[in-house]
Amino acid sequence: MVTIEVNETVFLKQILLSDATELFATIDRERRSLRKWLPFVDYTRGISDSEDFVRSLYEKGSREIVFVINCQSRFAGLIGLKGIDHSNHRCEIGYWLSEKFRGRGVMTAAVRALVDYAFEDLDMNRIQIKCAVENVASSNIPRKTGFFLEGIERDGELLADGQYVDLEVYSLVRRKDRIVT
Repeated sequence: MVTIEVNETVFLKQILLSDATELFATIDRERRSLRKWLPFVDYTRGISDSEDFVRSLYEKGSREIVFVINCQSRFAGLIGLKGIDHSNHRCEIGYWLSEKFRGRGVMTAAVRALVDYAFEDLDMNRIQIKCAVENVASSNIPRKTGFFLEGIERDGELLADGQYVDLEVYSLVRRKDRIVT
């Protein structure tokens, strides 16, 4: 199991089945705010859905690594690498944060730490982040962490309300031990 120290109060811990209870409780408690940008919320109806999600991450062939964000020893949200492509040394970062931890720089710090992990430990060359154009709080994260806005993916995601949204596509590239924005 991988654990990444972000700073003195925040660390990332690779998710375990034992985290499913708190994961579901947070999603259920904050369903209204999370649902706006995260389509999976409507499909997370019970703790078994969270348990199934965690189990899927450990199945052979999974291309995801997901971490619980712990802030002051409390569950704060999730962050992970998805679409991991070892052949082409690339992946995408996805994240969400509980309402009570927003606006404190937790996610910005977590993304920086995960970028370091992906470049150094997983030997990735390209990392991307996609954010709904209207989701300003989310798109501030790649901007603050040195990602380059490549463009807009039109109708890139279908939200829970049945509407497609355009996605901003950000990337960070490492070439020969240097970061290219």
